[in-house]
Amino acid sequence: MIGNVKLGILGGGQLGRMLIQAGIDLNLYTLILDPDADAPCKQLCNEFYHGSFADYETVYNFGKKCDLVTIEIEHVNCDALAQLKKEGVKVFPDPEVIRTIQDKGLQKEFYKKNNIPTADFRLLKDASELNANQDFLPAFQKLRTLGYDGRGVQKVTAETASEKIFTEPSVLEKLVDYEKEIAVICARNESGEIAVFPATELVFHPEFNLVDYLIAPANISEEVSKKAAELAKNVLEAFDMVGLLAVEMFLTKTGEVLVNEVAPRPHNSGHHTMKANFTSQFEQHLRAILNLPLGDTSQHSAAAMANLLGEPGYTGEAKYEGINETLEIPGVYLHLYGKKITKPARKMGHLTALAQTTAEAQAKAENARQNLKIIA
Repeated sequence: MIGNVKLGILGGGQLGRMLIQAGIDLNLYTLILDPDADAPCKQLCNEFYHGSFADYETVYNFGKKCDLVTIEIEHVNCDALAQLKKEGVKVFPDPEVIRTIQDKGLQKEFYKKNNIPTADFRLLKDASELNANQDFLPAFQKLRTLGYDGRGVQKVTAETASEKIFTEPSVLEKLVDYEKEIAVICARNESGEIAVFPATELVFHPEFNLVDYLIAPANISEEVSKKAAELAKNVLEAFDMVGLLAVEMFLTKTGEVLVNEVAPRPHNSGHHTMKANFTSQFEQHLRAILNLPLGDTSQHSAAAMANLLGEPGYTGEAKYEGINETLEIPGVYLHLYGKKITKPARKMGHLTALAQTTAEAQAKAENARQNLKIIA
């Protein structure tokens, strides 16, 4: 039966591309909607539609062609998805879950309402309200909507409070004294089965505020690992969600685990699962939304995943230097996203290094990434 399912994906970037790659093994018929006429998914899907996934009519008309609609990005038109659901099209994750998660203010209020531990926060309507919240600094200011990959996030201190403050509605989140940032990816199908991947450890780029590389499994105690897995399951069940949920967390220096943000889709923190786990996050997402038995999340190798970013000073048609040197390293696997144009700090791909220990895998990944340059 799954071979007859027409799966629509809102978004044609690298996550959609890797979903399609997993879907080919299940003989899925895939349709993609993306505003980029040369999106990475264009050559892989069965049907490609050029248009905005934020526009009601475009999303609605696209969804009417599908049996099942899912997302690879949260910034989609939820009203159109809700209408499609009313008319019998399956939509996973649920439009109301997406609506909550795409607004960081609603996200934080959801955690508070459901007793999910998270950093203290305040909601700001505009920049003028920052003056009334000087007592809350230092903090991170996050735009409520349309932020991703570090965009729409900035640190605010008493000294910088008058400089470059977001004027749009935002969340002011109390600075957390954390030891590590970790992430747990979990999934749930319509039958209620839940599966949880081992926690990963995230290291963020010091300048671009996006994941630089990750270590899997995270170098944390068994107790913390269990606590993080249980917290991720609690969040998943609170949303009553079908599909894949990535839960980013802070491990504080006092041993607390706090939810930072979530993504209701495959996520950068799970890319290593394509090579290091028995089931990838992309296959797991498809299993969940198709109500198939969930796959084994066990990790068979220690891994490190490094994002490959466009080199500073280069904008234009992408060229890759050092691929041979990178692939000469045993246990290193390259995943390029098919983006035609590179620019500084744009995610152009990732590499995964497998080894017997995380330290060995991390050293391999760092060595491999030094060889590879993405220029124009």
